[in-house]
Amino acid sequence: MEEPRIARPKIVSADEWQQARDELLKAEKEATRALDALAARRRRLPMVKYANDYVFDTPTGKRTLLDLFEGHEQLVVYQFMDNGPDDYCPGCTWFTDNVPPGGLAGLAKSGVSWLTVSNMPLAQIEAYKAQKGWTLPFVSSHGTSFSDDCGAGDGFMLSVFLRDGEDVYRTYSTTARGVDRLVFANSILDLAPYGRQEDWEDSPPGWPQRPTYG
Repeated sequence: MEEPRIARPKIVSADEWQQARDELLKAEKEATRALDALAARRRRLPMVKYANDYVFDTPTGKRTLLDLFEGHEQLVVYQFMDNGPDDYCPGCTWFTDNVPPGGLAGLAKSGVSWLTVSNMPLAQIEAYKAQKGWTLPFVSSHGTSFSDDCGAGDGFMLSVFLRDGEDVYRTYSTTARGVDRLVFANSILDLAPYGRQEDWEDSPPGWPQRPTYG
């Protein structure tokens, strides 16, 4: 039996296509301006002091939340759901599959560390990482209240932290569809407290900025 033909876009003339494309471009530019305005509001969010007494299991031993900044001022944390032994969240798996490992070096240049945290025991995390071929840094919050304190509970969440010396602050968080929508519609840097740190951005006075192409 012949399979049904997959639907395709309407065929039009070159002039009709250009008109439709120009109309869409206007909407795309409006959306870009709206996203820029939201990012500017995000950079103006207040922050709340966060505990630094959590002890995470890592492949290199026990580490605190402050340790996980790896010397940077900003830290983006994706919390991977813990569904129990040998049960892995398909949504978190898809998300992790789509985080470009090469992008972490670019984040580091802007003073941002990226980390995936899960309540899964470290051995379970490491086994799944090996199975998936992931090289992204993972740590375990198993046995701590970190997930509950973040508001993730048994779910998933993305949180952003800023450190000032020995003090750690939470500046932003999102969950559910907000994670996919924000992370893949924006640069990860748009979620960080200092943004992309480029001179075209609308940022508060004193925020670090540099020429976009300088």
